[in-house]
Amino acid sequence: MSEITTNLFSYLGKPVKDEYGHIIGTMASFVVTPGGRVNAVFIEHGDGLIKQYSSDQIKTENEEAVLQAPLRMRAANFCNQIPLLWRKTQAIKELNEKKKIPEDMYGDLYSSFEGALNQLKTEAESTITDIDKEIEKCLQQVKELHSALINLEIEKEIGQIDEESYQTAIELVKEGLRRVNAEKNDFESMRSSLSNTLIGETPGETEGEGAPAPTNETLNTSLPEPPDSAELPEESPVVVYVKNVDNPES
Repeated sequence: MSEITTNLFSYLGKPVKDEYGHIIGTMASFVVTPGGRVNAVFIEHGDGLIKQYSSDQIKTENEEAVLQAPLRMRAANFCNQIPLLWRKTQAIKELNEKKKIPEDMYGDLYSSFEGALNQLKTEAESTITDIDKEIEKCLQQVKELHSALINLEIEKEIGQIDEESYQTAIELVKEGLRRVNAEKNDFESMRSSLSNTLIGETPGETEGEGAPAPTNETLNTSLPEPPDSAELPEESPVVVYVKNVDNPES
């Protein structure tokens, strides 16, 4: 269970993790209003670099401080605000049809809500572009890490690195792959949710009518192995009759 942190003082000097459980730094300080509200935090990233982040980006998870990615927060915000503003815009139209809004107020009221909705949609489309860029970065990282694995295998095969070093390096690269793939999957999920929000779809409506429900089965796309020669059935001999042209009756 996670929640937005309201009392960050107890996390001073403690590790801050990203959303994948990796430590990214240490809580170093705060920006506090005269009324005692924490507006921002300072995180030291281990290399001496201290950066400031909005306190809204910090949440607690299992009594640990977690820094949320700004892109994720923007996408979630649009997914919440766009449907709400769309419903309000539709409600104004319906109230006008029921003569519950003065005619001289309807035009300006509707225009203001419609303008705000269009602005949100424009910003959401820009966010999708940013998400696409992050997905491309993840794909490039996956490609590079696969190259790292292949190079480790080659050097191990020719005896350039010992078994212990090989195993340590392999685990490091595999952990990097797991992290990048998790990030890529998250970005793809964000993009899907935001795209569906923009076209007015909600979960459960994105599949066509009559389409089969998704299952947990994994399709086996590998080719079947060729049968062992010992398992092949014996072939019957092929008999060829050759006609004697010199003696047609033979």
